[in-house]
Amino acid sequence: MPAKEATESLFNKIETYGHKKIVFCSDPDTGLKAIIAVHDTTLGPALGGTRMWAYKTEDDALDDVLRLSKNITYKAAISGLNLGGGSAVIIGDSRRDKTEALLRKFGRFIKNLNGEFITAEDVGTNPRDMAYIRMETQHVTGLPETMGGSGDPTPIAAMGVYMGIKASVKELFGTDNLTGKSVIVQGIGHVGENLVKLLRDENVKVYVSDINDERTGFVSKKYGAQAVSNNSIFDIDADIYSPCALGATVNSQTIKKLKCAIIAGSANNQLEDEAVHGQMLLEKGILFAPDYVISAGGVINCYSELMGFSKKHSLQLTENIYEATRNVLKLSKAENIPTIQAANKIVSKRLADINKVKSSY
Repeated sequence: MPAKEATESLFNKIETYGHKKIVFCSDPDTGLKAIIAVHDTTLGPALGGTRMWAYKTEDDALDDVLRLSKNITYKAAISGLNLGGGSAVIIGDSRRDKTEALLRKFGRFIKNLNGEFITAEDVGTNPRDMAYIRMETQHVTGLPETMGGSGDPTPIAAMGVYMGIKASVKELFGTDNLTGKSVIVQGIGHVGENLVKLLRDENVKVYVSDINDERTGFVSKKYGAQAVSNNSIFDIDADIYSPCALGATVNSQTIKKLKCAIIAGSANNQLEDEAVHGQMLLEKGILFAPDYVISAGGVINCYSELMGFSKKHSLQLTENIYEATRNVLKLSKAENIPTIQAANKIVSKRLADINKVKSSY
């Protein structure tokens, strides 16, 4: 592609998502190749995780960071938090390429944004990595508890998804009691495993699936869940499908196969195409709890750390996901529109309202 066309394509992509700023970070000395995306700062500084992943192409990395950062804007807005949306990706294998020097150099790039972007952990990073970044900048959260941080955010993230599931079940069945219900949890990383525990504690029949067979066996045995292979999850007749791994698992092919009544999980960007697949689910009568509504627990946890809130208060904020989900489902039903469209309307209204407030000074 000629240089001019490539530049136009890049700016078109950024404009499509509505981003404020994209920063490309390169440091040959440490091997750092990273992208920081600041989507929207209407409500406050942009918060977002740093994901380290061996992307096949740089375009894939850019697409991921653009989608993730916009997702955070929506999570924060619908949860009533005073935060904007951002995200960062480091291109590389976290098991092989991650070093103290690389992370600290990345921290210098964050420092140079002067508080416009605050980072936290994501796929491929952890609280210890945040501690390295903290050596170079104060604009980081999700630090180890020994450093006064909130530590692992995944239990809070799982609690939010659990609340979203209960709100969805209440909408369909008139009660949010989950006993006797069945749930397919696809992807049993830290959030997925914590969700399995919460569900099993309420006597839910849980099916678990993961690309890592050893992990599947471990979690199924530990919690008394039923292990199923990745290629057969859409053949199972269950009440709820809970995608907790990668996005875009809800698409034209899988919607035809789905036998569930509800989709509610922690994965980001579950619908391959919001407009197309949100409408398909509405027409098929499958209730979709928008992922950014019910997976906001991790962002809430980071926000609580930034604000100095207690763990108890963090849990209370996370429990509000129940009402946030109910509000989305009520609007969807009242206007007969896809739930993702209803959620987007609520987000757009809050952003517009706060824009009015900020325009006065």
